[in-house]
Amino acid sequence: MSKFGEIINTEVPVLISFYTDWNESAEVMNSVIRSVAATLGDRARVIKIDMDKNKDLAEALRIKAVPTLMVYKNGQMMWRQSGELDANAIVVTVQEYV
Repeated sequence: MSKFGEIINTEVPVLISFYTDWNESAEVMNSVIRSVAATLGDRARVIKIDMDKNKDLAEALRIKAVPTLMVYKNGQMMWRQSGELDANAIVVTVQEYV
């Protein structure tokens, strides 16, 4: 988890998408997240985390559903939501923290 701390402790907003390979909603969100990353460019970091491969982290953050999206800035969680969202809604949310 120390690596996670390094990832989120930046002045640039970090959008994190928790997913699993077997969840249909999470699969749908993968293409949305790619679009969000392309739109945001250098203004934010976008990271996808496989919940099955990072169970300790998912447990520590109390991830119960996928997809779960979070925005961190300077090590602090600024926003969190579970479920599908469209790319525009995610971009607008992340831009609030740029």
